[in-house]
Amino acid sequence: MVKVKPHPRNPAIYILKLEGEGEKLATLSLAPGVKVYDERVVQVDGKEYRIWNPYRSKLSAAIYNGLKEIPITPGCRVLYLGAASGTTVSHVSDVVGNRGVVYCVEFSARPMRELIQNVASHRSNVVPILEDARLPSRYSHLVGEVDVIYCDVAQPEQAKILADNADLFLKSGGHTLLAVKSRSIDVTKKPKEVYKMEVKVLEKRGFKVKEIVDLEPYEKDHVLVLAVKK
Repeated sequence: MVKVKPHPRNPAIYILKLEGEGEKLATLSLAPGVKVYDERVVQVDGKEYRIWNPYRSKLSAAIYNGLKEIPITPGCRVLYLGAASGTTVSHVSDVVGNRGVVYCVEFSARPMRELIQNVASHRSNVVPILEDARLPSRYSHLVGEVDVIYCDVAQPEQAKILADNADLFLKSGGHTLLAVKSRSIDVTKKPKEVYKMEVKVLEKRGFKVKEIVDLEPYEKDHVLVLAVKK
């Protein structure tokens, strides 16, 4: 017996209560019958729910760890920086639905091919963009104003990359979600020092930081930072 209920902080995300296993996050599949990363699929009342693995998705990990505000909602326009092969992108696609759009920027050709094959080819709301997130002017002709920017890039200056993109694309009052990987920025500093540095960059660029969520035990030396454009 499986029980399904909307997440209290975002009704487009679901909590599945599985007998003998407890509660798990899931999204309602926008492409039934298609798996993206060998995720577990549960059928309930003719609908297909995809279990959202927190060990494979930093956004899922943050929600499990109590992210209070989840700004990605149905109809949202999302710019996703560092889309990789599309694991988290696919769940974001489920959440925003057919009225929304997910612009996916990825620099590496191989994960981009996987993103196109496994995600974009089955979902009309996913727009793959093979480009460098450090150079947003290169894809400004492809991306309009967005409600949310999600940034998960394994680069130094992660906050700067996010802010540069926000200058071009993020609406006033729009939200950003920044996955800070301390080891990608400076392995000589303690993770907490790195997090503070990145938060200061966002604040200097005109953002109000609303939440910082540690991603342990799902990700080591990572936090997710939620901020809003003033």
